[in-house]
Amino acid sequence: MHVLLLKEGRALTTVHAKGRTHVVIPKSPERGADAAARALQAVLASLEDSKAENIVTIDIAGKSALGDHMVVVSGRSNRHVLAIADHLITDIKDEGLGNARVEGLEGGDWVLIDTGDVIIHVFRPEIREFYNIEKMWAAPDLDEGTLH
Repeated sequence: MHVLLLKEGRALTTVHAKGRTHVVIPKSPERGADAAARALQAVLASLEDSKAENIVTIDIAGKSALGDHMVVVSGRSNRHVLAIADHLITDIKDEGLGNARVEGLEGGDWVLIDTGDVIIHVFRPEIREFYNIEKMWAAPDLDEGTLH
């Protein structure tokens, strides 16, 4: 048995025999490219204000259903990474972009903040270099016909 319940206009919950599964829909009150662009501008302004370093923005619209933009930044230390993340989370709420999902606040090596439209990775430089996720996401698209 499947029943869809709408909770506060934000998330759909599927109820079935084995429990509940949450499906997250974008948190932006607006939809589409305008909302994503507004969210990206708010994120970049907050990161600049926090003195985040080596800010890289990657357009992932059409490449992933995760969001429209990915932003990768560095903080100088664990403390700086956590300060950047804390400031960004507050600014996202203040801008009316909803409650972001956050992972990694325990350690300060790598914090992931997901607004629905924009995914932000805040790294210590050594951790960022090790994972090098911007290189993976910024790789050029290959046409299927070019693979042999």
